[in-house]
Parts: sequence; C-alpha cells; structure tokens
Amino acid sequence: MKKVTKVFYISAIVAVLFIIWGILPNSNMNDVTSNIQGYLVEKFGWFYLMSATAFLVFAIYLIFSKYGNIKLGKPGDKPEYSYLTWFAMLFSAGMGIGLVFWGAAEPLSHYHTPPFGEPNTSDTAKTAMRYSFFHWGLHPWAIYATIALALAYFKFRKQSPGVVSAILEPLFGDKVKGAWGTLIDFIVVFATIFGVSTSLGLGAIQISGGISYVFGLDKNISLQLIIIGIVTVLYMTSAMTGLNKGIKYLSNTNIILAIALMLFLLFAGPTNFIMNLFTTTFGSYVQNLPGMSFRLTPFDMDDSWIQDWTIFYWAWWIAWAPFVGTFIARVSKGRTIREFVLGVLLVPTIFGALWFSVFGGSAINLEHFQGAEIQQVVDNLGSEAALFVVLEQFPFGTVMSIIAILLISTFFITSADSATFVLGMQTTGGSLYPPNTVKFVWGIIQSSAAAVLLWQGGLGALQTASIIAAFPFAIIMILIIFSLMKSFREEAREIDLRRKRQ
Repeated sequence: MKKVTKVFYISAIVAVLFIIWGILPNSNMNDVTSNIQGYLVEKFGWFYLMSATAFLVFAIYLIFSKYGNIKLGKPGDKPEYSYLTWFAMLFSAGMGIGLVFWGAAEPLSHYHTPPFGEPNTSDTAKTAMRYSFFHWGLHPWAIYATIALALAYFKFRKQSPGVVSAILEPLFGDKVKGAWGTLIDFIVVFATIFGVSTSLGLGAIQISGGISYVFGLDKNISLQLIIIGIVTVLYMTSAMTGLNKGIKYLSNTNIILAIALMLFLLFAGPTNFIMNLFTTTFGSYVQNLPGMSFRLTPFDMDDSWIQDWTIFYWAWWIAWAPFVGTFIARVSKGRTIREFVLGVLLVPTIFGALWFSVFGGSAINLEHFQGAEIQQVVDNLGSEAALFVVLEQFPFGTVMSIIAILLISTFFITSADSATFVLGMQTTGGSLYPPNTVKFVWGIIQSSAAAVLLWQGGLGALQTASIIAAFPFAIIMILIIFSLMKSFREEAREIDLRRKRQ
C-alpha cells in the first residue's frame, strides 16, 4: 500500500460512511440525495444540456483541426491493441450493460410515453427510436472522448501523472498538487464508486430478472445477493490477472456474444423493417441533432420527460466520464487525436444505433403491427424483463435469453473489473499498474455498496449520489477543454519553432 495517495483514504472513508448512512434504520439518505438531485436538474438542466453539446462540438472540432495529427504518446509509439480489441474494450467499459438493459425497454417506453405527440402512433414510434439514438449516441461518447483524450495526452505525451487533477496544471500550475488537486481527484473517485456500484446493482437485478423469467425462480433479494457474490469473485479474479489478460479477453467475448445475439434477432425478426428503421432513424437523428441538443420546454409547465430522460442521461454520462475516460485513455496509447476521436465517437454510436434498431425496433414492431402487449408485461415485471419478453416471441427464445443472461454477466464483470483498475489508478497517483491490494479494496467496497443498498432498497440513492457528483465534474470538464487547448497551442508553437530552426 506504499503507492496510495491521501485520495485513497479520504474516498474509502467517505464511501464506507455513505454505505453506513444508507443502512441505518429510518435512514433519510434517499430523501436527501433525491432532493439535491431534483434541485440540480430543475435549476441547472440547461447547464447539463449545453455542457454535453459543448463537449460534442469540441470533439468534432478536434477531428478537423491542425491538432488532429498529434499522437497520444511519443512520436514512435504504436497502439498497444488492435482496432477490434480497442473497440471491444472501450465499448464494454462504456455502456455495454446499459444497452442490454435498455435496448428494448427505452424505445418501448418512449413509444407509450413520448416526448411530444400522441402515444402509440407511427410518428411516435419514429420519435421513440430517434431519441433512443440521441441518448446513447454522439453526446455521451463525446463526453467520454473529451476526458479520455485529456488523460491520454497528458499521461503518454507529457508524462504527467494519470490523474484528472494533473490535466489542469497548464491552467493552475502547482496549485493542483495541493488541496484543490485532492478535491478534484476525490470527486472523480466518488462519482466512479457510486456510479459503478449502481450499475452492479442494476446488473444483478436484470440477471435475476432473466433467471426468474426463463427458469421460473423467484426474483428476490436473496437471488440478487448471490449473483453479486458470484460476480464479485469472478471480476476480482479477472482484475488480479491484469489488463492484457482478464479485461482484454472478456471484452472480446462481450463483443462476440453481443453481435451474435443482435444478428440472431435481426434475421429471426422483421429484418426488412429493422434495417429500414435503422436507415431512416439514423438520417432523422443526424438531421434533428442540433434541435434535440438544445431542446427544453420553457412554455410547457410539465417538462418532466426531458428532466427524467435527457437531462438525467447527460448527468449520468458525466458522472460515468471519469471512470470510462480513464479506462479508454489507458488503452489508447499510440493513436493520433484524429484517429482516437473518430474511433470513440463513431464506432460505438453506429453500433448502439443498430442495437436499438434491432431490439427496440423488434419490440415496437410486435406492439404496433402484431398487437403483442410487451409493455403491459414489462409494467408488471419491471424494465429489466423487456429484453427477455421480446426474445421469447421468436424461435429459440429461451436459448437466446440464456445467451443474453451470459452477455449481461460478462458486461457486468468487465465494467466492475475496469472500475477496480480505474479506482486503483486514480488513488495511486496515476499508476498504470495499481497494486492488486488496492484493486481488491475497491472491488470489495463497490460490491458491498451495491449489495447493502440493494438489500435496503436504497439503490436509487446511490444513483442520485453519483449524479450529484456530475455537477462539479461538468465544471471540471469545461476547465479541461481550456487546459487542453492551451497545451495544444504551446505544442504547436514549439513544432513551428523547430521547423524554422531546421
């Protein structure tokens, strides 16, 4: 434990105290965190909306700027991973488990409760798909790309410590090495702990929901705790093997299983409808992107849909950005800025759009054209059952549901595995190889938080706590853009001077 910084001790103590608060009899944690989150969303929804769009504009600018040829590393550095493995790793850490959870459930929800217009119509079905693309497309990946690019640039090109506070040194100098730097890194660790713990809880809920739906077992807390226990052992084992073994192999397995499941439903389901829906929705998404990016409803007293979905998602992605960004940065050494941003923005966005078209499109097709009452079943069983209810309508539905449970499990393991690595890195001064002891501590804290609060019914409080951390981190990310641009300009001047001397 010699490598750990004070951020480790502060974060671990706060995490444990937060968990204790959540399990105290008559705990008011859920009420307190919900009130804070509600205030932030109501008063600063515009800020989340504009921040997320600013990150996307910045990412697109970098693709076409003169800085696009700068390498994330020394001039001779080569990428550590092939394109396939790189895409698999960033995708698995980024939002794999979320896509599986919401792939059928979100479009179906928007179809019945749309952002505008009448529910259950053809126009509403198109809107439902477009907003699903929007929530899981360019904006979240631009958020991830911004922080990941900054971490990779300063770590591999400037040899700075691989912690978020070090990125701001061009703006604030040595001040980030003191109390302010500790505070910034604590916010990063706080958001990561509770964001990932929430995902572990949600993953356990969906796996237990799938097992219950397929095998008829009772979906109860005991089953969910057993699942968390088993997965904890698996991801801790994977974390101890290191980045180039456990996470790499599991990420590749994830992609293979995900593509297999998607292709099966694409060809077993209404193939022509799905591909037509993908094509037209993608065009509509690109066409309407500026309007959706700034859409608020100042003249509509009830703006709950935007708050509950778009603003919630933007806050959630910002809360996840330190974790996903740190991990993407770690596996992106040797790529140019242009190559990095194009890869991080486009590949997951297109894959996610196709995923929603296949699963969400199949669900809407069953309801709109075949009269199946998928949403009614989901209302009774929970959103976690949507995927399994849809798969059950097609040949080999049970087999596909079992594969889906396996896919959720592997995504579950890789997310937790990646998080223990990131938490270890952020609390050991940016070490690329954090000690197994540190990873073990964070693994236990994550699983304990998820298990205890699942048991107490306080998972929502965990989620809102993470999102509360997104507010200060959004401000930090804006500062990161200015710090990056300052460093880019200085490097460009140095390159020009060297050319003139030659």
